[in-house]
Amino acid sequence: MNPMRTIRIEKITLNIGAGKDQAKLEKGIKLLESITGIKPVKTVSNKRIPAWGVRPGLPIGCKLTLRDKKAAELLKRLLDSRENTLSMKQFDSNGNVSFGISEYINIPEVKYDPEIGIMGLEVCISLERPGFRIKRRKQLKKKIPASHKITKEEAVEFMKKNFNVIMGEEE
Repeated sequence: MNPMRTIRIEKITLNIGAGKDQAKLEKGIKLLESITGIKPVKTVSNKRIPAWGVRPGLPIGCKLTLRDKKAAELLKRLLDSRENTLSMKQFDSNGNVSFGISEYINIPEVKYDPEIGIMGLEVCISLERPGFRIKRRKQLKKKIPASHKITKEEAVEFMKKNFNVIMGEEE
């Protein structure tokens, strides 16, 4: 097989949305730090939504990004919390995967913390092939050719082969 066609994990992003509730945001930051050991960054709103009490510059969530070996190790634990089951709806046309975990206590090796309570998080997995750097580099940026992009089917095969994912029913 051509080494340029191999698929790998570019990054995993963990995200918790808290809205305008700052207490929930602090719990979310503590949760992400306890799961990964890395301090997450706060996300701030850009828009004003008076009905929700949101204004520009207000912290409304937190996120963190993992790459390389740490990402692969954490992904195994996160998929275990879902019994290694994903549906086709969770894969997009560019080979990315997203799923939610409703309660963090389902993740192996994570204990319940009474200060945090019960809380969920979102997991986004970005897949790439060697050569995807051409769309991010500073000079001579180019688009990824259609033949080199990762399709939904290729992403599903990668997840099945490397993480023993079972494709579940559509919800």
